[in-house]
Amino acid sequence: QVDVRAMARLFGYVDVTDSGFIAAVLSIAFNPFFWNVVARWEHKTRALSRLFGSPHAACYCLGIVILLLNCVRSHCFTEAMKSQPKLEGLDSNWAYYSGVAILAVGSLFVISSFLALGFIGTFLGDYFGILMEAKVTSFPFNVLDNPMYWGSTAVYLGWSLM
Repeated sequence: QVDVRAMARLFGYVDVTDSGFIAAVLSIAFNPFFWNVVARWEHKTRALSRLFGSPHAACYCLGIVILLLNCVRSHCFTEAMKSQPKLEGLDSNWAYYSGVAILAVGSLFVISSFLALGFIGTFLGDYFGILMEAKVTSFPFNVLDNPMYWGSTAVYLGWSLM
C-alpha cells in the first residue's frame, strides 16, 4: 500500500500542467543530459576538436553553449516560480532571508569552484584531453566532494525560498 496523501498535498501547491513549469523541468533535465552526451561524444571521436581546430577552442565553445543553456534554464526556472502557487508560511521575512543566506552560500561554492578549476576545468576540459596538472584539493573541494553541484542546488533552493 502506498500512502499518496503527501503527493496529493504537494500537487495542491504545484501546478504541473503550467507551461512554465514544464519548460523549467525540461530545461533542468536537458542541460546535464546535453553536456554529458556532447562531452562523451567528443571524448570518443574528437570531432569538436577537429571542427574548431583545437581542443581548447572546442572546449571554450562548448562552455559558452553550456552557459547559454544555463541562462535559459534560469529564466525558465524564474518564470515557473512566478506562476506557481506560494506556500503561505514562506511569505515572510525569515523565509526570504533564509533564501538569501542559502543562495549566498551556494554562490560561494559555485564561484570558488569555478575559480579553483578555471574555465576549462569547469567546462569538461578533461573530455577534450585537457588535463589539470594535479587534482584540486583547495577550497571548496576540501569541504565538499562536488561543490559546484551542491552550490548550484543551494542557489536554486535559496532562489525558491526568496
